[in-house]
Amino acid sequence: MTHEAPHRDPLPLLGRTALVTGASRRAGIGYAIARRLVAYGASVHLHHHIPHDAGQPWGADPDGPEALAADLRTLAADGAAVTHSPADLTAPGAPAELVATAAGALGGRLDVLVANHALSGRDGTLDEIDADMLDAHWAVNTRSTVLLVQAYARRRGEGQDGGRVVMTTSGQDRGGGMPGEMAYALAKGALASVTRSLATALARRGVTVNTVDPGPVDTGYATGETHAFIASLFPGGHWGRPDDPARLVAWLATDEAAWITGQVITSDGGFNR
Repeated sequence: MTHEAPHRDPLPLLGRTALVTGASRRAGIGYAIARRLVAYGASVHLHHHIPHDAGQPWGADPDGPEALAADLRTLAADGAAVTHSPADLTAPGAPAELVATAAGALGGRLDVLVANHALSGRDGTLDEIDADMLDAHWAVNTRSTVLLVQAYARRRGEGQDGGRVVMTTSGQDRGGGMPGEMAYALAKGALASVTRSLATALARRGVTVNTVDPGPVDTGYATGETHAFIASLFPGGHWGRPDDPARLVAWLATDEAAWITGQVITSDGGFNR
């Protein structure tokens, strides 16, 4: 008996639509994910919150969100769109508004949700954290993500196929944990814990739900001795690059990954935490 080789579609997401949150910097993971999805044929809506980036040491992208979207449009397949909008996801109603905005910008449909955004800074050790720090990380990293998934799910009925949700977590469950970022670790750990429950809840709506731990990725937040030390903990001797987790996330959005759901997947190059 002979078997034909599986056909590999060069545009496996052609005709699909996606919302990627936290996609505001060329050096960031969100932008790399959006770039991959566009290269696979999808129409993509980029979410950004420039005030957050501007308040960080690395700063906001100097060219602004429209320039990033314009760059992605040069890669887009015929008929595919790249749009963008701001949202401060600390507001309780913002996640649902963002999902509605993204779906409207992309023709009324939303197939893929990538919740990549996160709050940076305003954190500390067990001795340093306070209620405001805990609440801030919970609101952005956890509450808004679950509300995004809720709003996305409400747009889908049972019997549909091709729905995808991908969230991002961190290394809080491995090695020595993240004792210096207690609020962040708690909030991101909650997403890992709820992945299976969300996957079960959305299975009959044709949606898979997975969470990716990308390990340390060089997005410009570490320099000097810290950068060199982290690099030494990788077997390959260098940090992860934004496109490393982006390739996994984009693949999870395709039909090839239709049987993978409820998983927390580590893609960290063998990082020795």
